[in-house]
Amino acid sequence: MAVEPVTLALPAPGPELDALLTALPDTPAVFLLTASGGQPYLSKTAVLGRRVRRLLAAGDKRRAALNLRGLVEHLQYWPTASRLESAILFYSLAREHHPDNYIKLCNLRMPSYMRLLSRNEFPRTQVTTRPTGRGVAFGPFRSRASAEEFEKATLDLFQVRRCQEDLNPSPEHPGCIYGEMAQCLRPCQGVVTREEYASEVERLVDFLSTEGRSLADTVERMRDRFSADMEFEEAARQHRRLEKIQSVWRLRDELATGAASMNGVAVLKSAEPTAVTLFFLLDGAWLPPISFGLLPAADGHPVSLDRRLRELLQSLEPRLVTQVERGEHLALLARWFYSSWRDGEWLSFPTREDVAYRKLVNMVHRVSGV
Repeated sequence: MAVEPVTLALPAPGPELDALLTALPDTPAVFLLTASGGQPYLSKTAVLGRRVRRLLAAGDKRRAALNLRGLVEHLQYWPTASRLESAILFYSLAREHHPDNYIKLCNLRMPSYMRLLSRNEFPRTQVTTRPTGRGVAFGPFRSRASAEEFEKATLDLFQVRRCQEDLNPSPEHPGCIYGEMAQCLRPCQGVVTREEYASEVERLVDFLSTEGRSLADTVERMRDRFSADMEFEEAARQHRRLEKIQSVWRLRDELATGAASMNGVAVLKSAEPTAVTLFFLLDGAWLPPISFGLLPAADGHPVSLDRRLRELLQSLEPRLVTQVERGEHLALLARWFYSSWRDGEWLSFPTREDVAYRKLVNMVHRVSGV
């Protein structure tokens, strides 16, 4: 963690301890209370001083079960200025100090993804809360219902199978209604080869990775060609198909993209009045927070925010994390972004070469108020 904590050694119960607790700031923070034995007490609060005083109050019989007075030897706290910063910091500390139950402590629920299962020789899709493992994961979605709606609409554009069985292709296989409706290539009945089916799966992957452009551009070119050849009925049919493709993509939730390669930046308020806090997410993993000042350089040579942000982003390196950690990092993002209490702004970008810097500069100005 880049932010250094404030560390206080707590004296024995008495006037000195009461004076120290009274001096604690009533600001948002994540804090850690440690004793000589046992696991430390980790929590986050919007009012640090009041919360710690309650935990270490003298003679509070109403809170006897939570009273830690006389047991705690050290207090560490990290001041925070936003809920996302508190959530990420709390998660990092929970992983460090409570590795066995940090998910429960963080109350972290994994969001839903549309995942392509590639273990079978005839891959299929599945809505899951586990983006890790083999195959492409697309998300995170706002809810499971949202992911299932997008999956169903997307599969209507392709002939990828929807059954869940491990196929053993045979002409005697009974098939299903989707094969009868020409919405599946019927690999179960051996109608197509493995290579032909893989080609259709590749079209689906391209559709997801190009934000629908791979299919939409093809259909648009076909529509324009039919129109130029004065085949207006076929051109109209292709136009309706294009509208359907566009309507399917509009079902995608704002954050949904390739989970393993998700990039973006959260612009948050800072404890410093002339700065913002930047949290970068590169390849689906959070980097340590960066305090980005807005005042001119000390040497008197002004540098535009655009240029400073470009230089900052190019200097960053993705963080190496496990697949499980990546899923947890994306869960933190999804909980904050899709919540009603989201503070700050978020900008996604496909690669570091494709950042909308003008939007990012405007976000910095809006969040800082400068």
